[in-house]
Amino acid sequence: MNNQTDSKNGTDIAIENGVAGTGANGDGVNETGEEESGGGATGGRAGKRRALRAAAAVCAFLLLSALLLAFAQALVVPKYMSFPYEGGMVREYYGSGYGHSAVFIGDCEFYECVNPLVLWEEYGINSYVRGSSQQLIWHSYYYLLETLRYETPKVVVFNAVEMKIGSVQHEEYTRLTLDGLRLSRYKLEAAKLSLTEGESLLSYVFPILRYHSRWSELNSDDWKYLFRRDPVTFNGYLLMTGVKPRTSEIVRPLTDPSFPDVCWEYLDKIRETCAENGIELLIFKAPTNTWHYPWYDEWDVQLVGYAERYEGVRYVSAITEEDAVGIDWSTDTYDAGDHLNELGAAKVSSWIGRILRDDYGLPDESGDPDLSASWDRTAARYAEELAKKGGPSHAGTDS
Repeated sequence: MNNQTDSKNGTDIAIENGVAGTGANGDGVNETGEEESGGGATGGRAGKRRALRAAAAVCAFLLLSALLLAFAQALVVPKYMSFPYEGGMVREYYGSGYGHSAVFIGDCEFYECVNPLVLWEEYGINSYVRGSSQQLIWHSYYYLLETLRYETPKVVVFNAVEMKIGSVQHEEYTRLTLDGLRLSRYKLEAAKLSLTEGESLLSYVFPILRYHSRWSELNSDDWKYLFRRDPVTFNGYLLMTGVKPRTSEIVRPLTDPSFPDVCWEYLDKIRETCAENGIELLIFKAPTNTWHYPWYDEWDVQLVGYAERYEGVRYVSAITEEDAVGIDWSTDTYDAGDHLNELGAAKVSSWIGRILRDDYGLPDESGDPDLSASWDRTAARYAEELAKKGGPSHAGTDS
């Protein structure tokens, strides 16, 4: 006879042959005598929930820390919305729209003597100047490699004056040249070659490591430009309008006519990279030649010989072609001949533009409505900036 006994709460059941039922806590044994533990399963699920909550808390902490670090870094890095403007120039390239027929790569001789707006207005040539202060030749090489990630110009114009310097002069110039570059292996390789004593490569990844001491120097610009920048150039050209005539033509005597080996090494790399990508290489010397920044005939000879040895390479000097360029050193410089002002830059740009059009066949793209609209906006901003700065302008001249 089977016996069945229900407890008061209906959870304990006794069955003949001693097969146990389910207890109030959900524990018991199954028909094979194996133990079952519903409480163990519940405990396992609770443990998983606790682990997930802990992981979420860690992730939230790491995310908050990263956001705070990013905010602090954005706050302390220099904004370069006032002098020195050069530090704010480099990042502007990434908003340029690319598709340039010619890209100029070099230091201050380029960004103060080549005005892409003049090239556009006179020849319809879409161009950009990628340069910064005392940009060294290996910087320019990595600038070229990075440029090729975004576009392939028909002509690269390289600044010959970079052949003069084969070592880092000051960390500050390296920062002006590299801090504005997007993080990439090219930036890090350029930085690695440029490290001075006490510098860390990691500080080029996390600039806060270099600029953390600026907490005591923060000003209104650091807050105003925390997450944005105003443009300081016009397709890489830095507008200068002052006039200070050159009063001396004395140039320091040449002590050593040779260029540093490292400069030849990287000129070869630039040439080879251009050749591999079907780009014509034009090596160009600006017209400036002063006691502070001398240039010599012996250097011309070496670069002429280099260009003659390789197909697709040419060297031109605005010093030897000064009459054709039309530079007037009483009006076309803002610092006694070391650099050009707006008038001088317009003359050089007009001259180099003819070479790019006639000898390299760069197209007139002024019929492109999108490009024209973009350049119209640049021209309007240029006119506003010119009015603010005052001084003579190439507009309305016959240059």
